[in-house]
Amino acid sequence: MTFWSDPFTVVQQWFNNLLATIGFGPIGVRIVGMLVGIVILAVGPMLFTIFLIWVERKVISRIQDRIGPNRVGPFGLFQPFADMVKIFIKEHITPRGADWLPYNLAPVLAVAAVLMVWAVIPFTVTFFGVDLNVGVLFIIAVGSLGEMGIILAGWGSNNKYALLAMFRSVAQLISYEIPLVLCSLVPVMLAGSLNLNDIVKAQEPWFIVTAPATAIIFFIVSLAEIGRAPFDLAEAESEIVSGFNIEYSGLKFGMFYVAEFLHTFTVALIFATLFLGGWRGPGAEQYPILGFVYYFIKVGVVYFLLMLVDGTLPRLRIDQMMNLNWKTLTPISLAVLVVFPLVDKLMAGSPTWLRVLALAGSNLLVLVIGERIGTRRLARAPAEVGSRDRPVARPENVLSQPDSGAR
Repeated sequence: MTFWSDPFTVVQQWFNNLLATIGFGPIGVRIVGMLVGIVILAVGPMLFTIFLIWVERKVISRIQDRIGPNRVGPFGLFQPFADMVKIFIKEHITPRGADWLPYNLAPVLAVAAVLMVWAVIPFTVTFFGVDLNVGVLFIIAVGSLGEMGIILAGWGSNNKYALLAMFRSVAQLISYEIPLVLCSLVPVMLAGSLNLNDIVKAQEPWFIVTAPATAIIFFIVSLAEIGRAPFDLAEAESEIVSGFNIEYSGLKFGMFYVAEFLHTFTVALIFATLFLGGWRGPGAEQYPILGFVYYFIKVGVVYFLLMLVDGTLPRLRIDQMMNLNWKTLTPISLAVLVVFPLVDKLMAGSPTWLRVLALAGSNLLVLVIGERIGTRRLARAPAEVGSRDRPVARPENVLSQPDSGAR
């Protein structure tokens, strides 16, 4: 094994040999290695967020026919560093009457919930933090910590606007977690394992080909989970003065900001792992560095699609967003979870191409039928208060009414 074929394993072995030479025993080498891994996990993605912020600003500015950052440094590359310095030196303001512990713990949980997901992501066949046999379950579990951070932020801020925004944000996240979990079970059933590395190895072909409707729903639901357009109601400045984090400033606000950008890229990592074959590709097992390149090409494509949707679609109303989940996405996810294993069982023993075709066809059929039924149910919904279908009194009609004398 050479450095150019698998640099991750070579560096790890060199570091372990160095510790052993210094005098560390096997247990000491393992403990130090774990501590170094924790530091890399905590610092690496946070530094990578600086690059993500620059990329997203440039891409969305091009989509929306704007220039984007181009003054601080070449191509505006140093603009995120200037923003980081500004956040570090801004004053920390704690509102009067705030509950100190939940108020300060909330931004930490928001970032930790994202970083913990990176600990189980297999970047190559040999490069991953922890090879958990319940990796998918772990991702779902730690994702709930982000919701806990929002709850603590809204409750601990001692602000009614933050509290109301927290209620709405948590209602959104908990509701969309249901189809997210249901869609996550389809790759688990196809691979026969909750281990993310086993799921990657089982993708022959990719699961987006075998279960395209599930991948589409997972992509839509992921947008709602990260609070990006058209589901960016968690922080609707025009409605509830910036949402649950209104009382945060300085570095505490910056941690929420970092969590949002990092969460978007993390969703791209998860999607590529579950549906696009992860690190798989020609020669990826023999040369893990190739698997790393393949993986980040797939992640880059998904991340670009997330930015494309965020930069083009308008924001949904809260009732539209909840109707979409409960009347369309959740029923379709449940139907897929029932039909998919039945078709898989019926096609057992068939040629691979015929099995994949039957699974993909049934998956898309359920999506089309569910979308039609959901659209009709939404069309039969009662008219909204103040909609254009309801007559609105003209100003002259209001003024012509006799004065009742009420003041």
